[in-house]
Amino acid sequence: MTDVEQEITDDQWQRARLIWDYHRMGHEPVPVDVAIGLGSHDLGVAAASADLYRAGLFPVLLFTGGNSPTTRARFPRGEAVHFREHALELGVPDEAILVEPHAANTGQNITFSRDLLAAQGIVPKTVLLVSKPYMERRSFATARKLWPEVEVLCASEPLELDDYRNSIGDERLVLDMLVGDLQRVIEYPKLGFAIAQEVPEDVYDAYESLVRDGFTSRAIGS
Repeated sequence: MTDVEQEITDDQWQRARLIWDYHRMGHEPVPVDVAIGLGSHDLGVAAASADLYRAGLFPVLLFTGGNSPTTRARFPRGEAVHFREHALELGVPDEAILVEPHAANTGQNITFSRDLLAAQGIVPKTVLLVSKPYMERRSFATARKLWPEVEVLCASEPLELDDYRNSIGDERLVLDMLVGDLQRVIEYPKLGFAIAQEVPEDVYDAYESLVRDGFTSRAIGS
């Protein structure tokens, strides 16, 4: 593929913004019993978690995540371990942090975190999920399916799409990730992994257009 063919058009970015906005849940952060930072390639999750802790929104912060092919090189000791270290650097006290170092997908993030909290004698009624910005909706849908007895709120770094793509440094990858997460929002309820979420027609049209344009490296089965 040539450089010209790889160039992302303004129209494609406009479609991506529709999907980006859909992924963001728009929840107002309020005090909760516990926050769970979901492991990923994005250290901004740990930074956002630390900011919210320092704002006094929760007493316990749990980081969850082992490794994946996309994070092993960056976080060789595991996502949750590196997230904890970053949060400590940002002023979160060690006694406030729990680490779940084994989860390999979002479903495991939720179930393993729930089990670790229970083992610590913590049975929360309210949980704040801190994730990558475009993963808020899928995280919410997964938690509502697997942990229906808790009230779930979502948060992420307060970034717009242009800021996020600059922080990642790979424009095409950002679009691939937006498309891949929306595919999971659509398909995972059919597999019992998450609750169903209504997808507005303009968002679905944008998704189909970007799929046709080949932004599918993070699609299921890729």
